[in-house]
Amino acid sequence: MFVGQVRGGYPSDLTDEQWALVEPLLPLARVGPKGGRREKHPRRRSVDAILYVVRTGCSWRQLPSDFPPWPTVYWYFAWWHDDGTVERIHDALRGRVREADGRKAEPSAGLIDSQSVRTADTVPADTRGFDAGKKVKGRKRFIVTDTLGLLLAVHVVAANVQDRDGARRPLLWTRLDHPGVQKIWADQGFAGRLVDWATQVLGRELEIVRKPPDQRGFQAQPKRWAVERTFSWLTAHRRLARDYEASPARSETVIRWAMIDIMVRRLTRGRPATRPGRRPLTRCTPSNPT
Repeated sequence: MFVGQVRGGYPSDLTDEQWALVEPLLPLARVGPKGGRREKHPRRRSVDAILYVVRTGCSWRQLPSDFPPWPTVYWYFAWWHDDGTVERIHDALRGRVREADGRKAEPSAGLIDSQSVRTADTVPADTRGFDAGKKVKGRKRFIVTDTLGLLLAVHVVAANVQDRDGARRPLLWTRLDHPGVQKIWADQGFAGRLVDWATQVLGRELEIVRKPPDQRGFQAQPKRWAVERTFSWLTAHRRLARDYEASPARSETVIRWAMIDIMVRRLTRGRPATRPGRRPLTRCTPSNPT
């Protein structure tokens, strides 16, 4: 037995450069007796713990012991969900990613798609349903992205909700939050009365991208591949491979955390990674190694 080796932080931990992007967007810390109890644990470790759950898919109770206690981490997750902090961080980073790509901060076009995922047994039955087309019992995620695949709106509902019905709310949110978006592309599942609704109520064009008549199997569709790629980005985060959240609104927040993780890594791509949290590693070795 020997002690003395060290290893760096978890792969999901933010680097110093990434933390510098997120920290200014968080609410002010509680510091005094009249402003609430002084925060006991570094916020950075709580953010790292949230990203650890999102990336690895572990339950809150199974967080490694070198993070703050799981009730503390979940309290931050819930607080920043309730007060809109997660949305503000996400939207600010999206604008920076677009500008770094040579685009304007606000998009002029978007894409919409849905994804049905299974839910854990602990998810309340009244928030899930059965998608007969995909043969999935669980929830359905609707996302609107820009042409880079960055999230503009997200809405989670029971899986039995039809695309043309579940799409109305994220399309409305996109219209209100991003008035510059004049056109949105969608697949054939959104065809029909939703197109007329988008024109008459939202004053926006919803264009249906149809498959070529001779297409066999899956092929990436022009003008739609970016939103399909976004779903691939999201489900690379194991917490999103299945829906574990008690409420659809919390599921939407987990999706935003996954996109925050994607964007901070994109903004710091090519920079050397520096993480302060180095932890001792104890390892057992044979007494007479060969």
